[in-house]
Amino acid sequence: MDSTDVTAASRRAGDHPALETAARVGYAVNGVLHIVIGVIALQLAFGSKGRSADQSGALGSMADNGFGLLLLWVAVVAWLGLGLWQVTEAISGGWQTSDRVKAAAKAVVYFVLSWTAFKFASGKGTSSKSQTTDFTASLMKQPAGQWLVALVGLAVIAVGVYHVVKGWKRKFLQDLETHPGQWIVKAGRVGYIAKGIALAIVGGLFVLAAVRHKPSEARGLDGALHNLLGAPGGAVLLALVALGLVAFGIYCFGRARHADV
Repeated sequence: MDSTDVTAASRRAGDHPALETAARVGYAVNGVLHIVIGVIALQLAFGSKGRSADQSGALGSMADNGFGLLLLWVAVVAWLGLGLWQVTEAISGGWQTSDRVKAAAKAVVYFVLSWTAFKFASGKGTSSKSQTTDFTASLMKQPAGQWLVALVGLAVIAVGVYHVVKGWKRKFLQDLETHPGQWIVKAGRVGYIAKGIALAIVGGLFVLAAVRHKPSEARGLDGALHNLLGAPGGAVLLALVALGLVAFGIYCFGRARHADV
């Protein structure tokens, strides 16, 4: 089978109704995840010391009740389907190389989300914070480890800036095949900017971990939001970012319906 056959087969797979449906459900579940993280972050802003305001905290809270557990199993399948759809886009999408790379990177993200949801659904989930710290510690042990950690941080900051620009300029509308309505557009704009700010802080913590040679400084999203809480006016800033994450979740529901899949 040559490359043309592979591309054609990938395009047929990507256009299959089952995979398209899984991709749309995946976007919707992504919305639930961001809303739960946003609510946890909002509780943190008002003094709650409960779950981590990150992926593990959100998935852990979903696993605590029957409906949430059912949703987790749906997420396992939906995120797996969304990851596979991104693979077909990386192979058969008629875009520039950078777009193919982005699709491949998104596929990895959704495969990891699917696996993580599976771990929590089966009662074996672990803290995102500890995973980030362990990853940073392992990376720092490599040759030029501090530089590698710093590069990871700078890359995450760049992704955060990209999200802010994408939200500000409404470039996320390019991901949709139909206009979702003004409320969804506003939610997407606020959501992308808020998520970008949060990611930029996460990247900054990686850079700080590299400078101080302390893997514990890289604490993921929960650490970033706690750092934001410690800034002047931190409770208000954290509440705004939390509401922005909720807005991003709402946009994801709009994307589930209007996405170009």
